[in-house]
Amino acid sequence: MSVGLAPVGRHEMAALGTSALLLVTDPDRLSTAAEVLRAEIAEIDRACSRFRADSEISELHRGAGAAATVGPLLGQALDVALRAAELTDGLVDPTVGAAVRELGYDADFRGPGTLDSPSPDGPARPAPGWWRLHWDPARREVLLPRGVALDLGATAKALAADRAAARAAEVTGCGVLVDLGGDLGTAGVSPEDGWRIAVADDHRDAMDSPEQVVAVHGGGMATSSTVARAWRRAGRLRHHIVDPRTGQNPPPTWRTVTVAAASCVDANVASTAAIVLGADAPGWLTERGLPARLVGPDGRVVCTPGWPASEWGD
Repeated sequence: MSVGLAPVGRHEMAALGTSALLLVTDPDRLSTAAEVLRAEIAEIDRACSRFRADSEISELHRGAGAAATVGPLLGQALDVALRAAELTDGLVDPTVGAAVRELGYDADFRGPGTLDSPSPDGPARPAPGWWRLHWDPARREVLLPRGVALDLGATAKALAADRAAARAAEVTGCGVLVDLGGDLGTAGVSPEDGWRIAVADDHRDAMDSPEQVVAVHGGGMATSSTVARAWRRAGRLRHHIVDPRTGQNPPPTWRTVTVAAASCVDANVASTAAIVLGADAPGWLTERGLPARLVGPDGRVVCTPGWPASEWGD
């Protein structure tokens, strides 16, 4: 998923092991908005990255078994992750950290082939379960049980997109869109015809080879894909989405799911859950009133009610 086709201010940068795109409706405010984006990305990385030894979540892992008080941003990220687990009955679970590492996702993703390894997968085990975290949001105190590893990747990047868009719109007074690797949040007043979003399996190819272009006037949109962050492990294709019930990649029912929702976080939670759910995903999304576009391994497209059928839609 990518964005373009409108005469607005545009800034691109590398961030969080992927790409970041910022659009503003007032080009004169672009540099100010870009400063906000860089600050938000740096803060979420310091708080939530499991690839940084100096991050707050790494410190939490080192102190597992004892209660710890976390900062406001990590506290918000934990709130978001636990809400996602509750809303999806554990289909999106932050305790998949060990399972993701056993599949080979043990370093920041820097592009195709960077995680390839001749070593086989480690032993597959279900996630310990989000309910094992002892979290007191009022005191921002968490007790992470020993042996439980967190991975907030499914929600923290989306949270960063929402936060950066909201803060940049507040500071600049104009419409803002932030796209972090296919997860986008908006704030402020959008362009008259909406933000034009190019949808594709891989956000890096969307502008050159869009499969569909839709218009977004607010809220968020997210794409979960088994194609964009993929690698080979002992010759077998692996990707970053894990079924918490098994500790393995889910069966390949969908290669890409794109969802529109009230926020980027909600869209990301739903698109991730849909990949894990497999054949039941269209019904699950429809029951929740979420417009979505699901693409099977053979290219077959299934859309839920509310997703535009034409090339251009609202």
